[in-house]
Amino acid sequence: MFATLALAAAIQGQQAAKPAEKEVDPLQLNMWRIGTATVTPNKWYDMVSGKPSSLDAFLTTADKYQFIFLGESHDDPVHHQIQAKVIDGLAKRGRNVVVGFEMFTRPNQENINRWSLGKWSDDEFIENSNWKKEWGFPYPLYKPIFDVIKDNKLPMVALNVPRDWVRAVGKGGLKGLSQDQQSQIPTVKTDNANHKAVFNALMGGHPMAGPAGDNMYAAQCLWDEGMADTAIKYVNGRYGSVKDMPKNTVFVIVAGMGHGLYKQGINWRIWKRTGMDTLTLINIESKGSSEISRGIADYTYVSPDFARKS
Repeated sequence: MFATLALAAAIQGQQAAKPAEKEVDPLQLNMWRIGTATVTPNKWYDMVSGKPSSLDAFLTTADKYQFIFLGESHDDPVHHQIQAKVIDGLAKRGRNVVVGFEMFTRPNQENINRWSLGKWSDDEFIENSNWKKEWGFPYPLYKPIFDVIKDNKLPMVALNVPRDWVRAVGKGGLKGLSQDQQSQIPTVKTDNANHKAVFNALMGGHPMAGPAGDNMYAAQCLWDEGMADTAIKYVNGRYGSVKDMPKNTVFVIVAGMGHGLYKQGINWRIWKRTGMDTLTLINIESKGSSEISRGIADYTYVSPDFARKS
């Protein structure tokens, strides 16, 4: 499930345009890196070379980075297992790991802190973190990640802006935000043509047109800008500035793949504000051998496609 496709549901009263017979595949855009790679399930790939790789190779590459993006299909259990392995691997390499989640909104931060201290059971965490209201996907899908966080006592950050902000922008554009809301985020940039192309592809290549389409795209930009801003603010608050972030510290972002494809989402906005590149892993699905753009990420892991419940 592509994260952007959920945007229409998040914006009450709007529906995404019905796609034409032939949709655009967001994994096959000619963007950011030239060329394609042939991939098969149950394998890691280094998208710089287009060749098979491994978790160990990813972790070695990660030694050079302080921001990491782990993209997912929200309902794919394998993707969350891979994310958990990456986070655990970083901790075991001695990295000072912070994990930011799309799944939690900023006002919920104080409700998730105690999990990292090992103070709650799963049931207590589900209740106290407002999991069902904040996210809604079954908790067991994400349990491998939360187990790793609890075992390693890693701090968590609630990255997302309040969902009513997204709905307000989806209905009325960026002017739909109140003055107080606008003061809590940087200027939301909507002029990245590559990001717009990724967004259009995630909408099947046929997004809504006119003001309604512009507002929906602005909501996506708010989503990404807000999460990048939360990550940067956390680092600034803890270390004074991103430039003073200890080299051993790594901020890991767990989010839907649509927020990081082709490095045009949260990762692009972090780069625009800090000049720092984000090592990007996009987990995808495939029934068998398939061709994808090498530009989708730095690395990808391919899980077997599975039958989703309707």
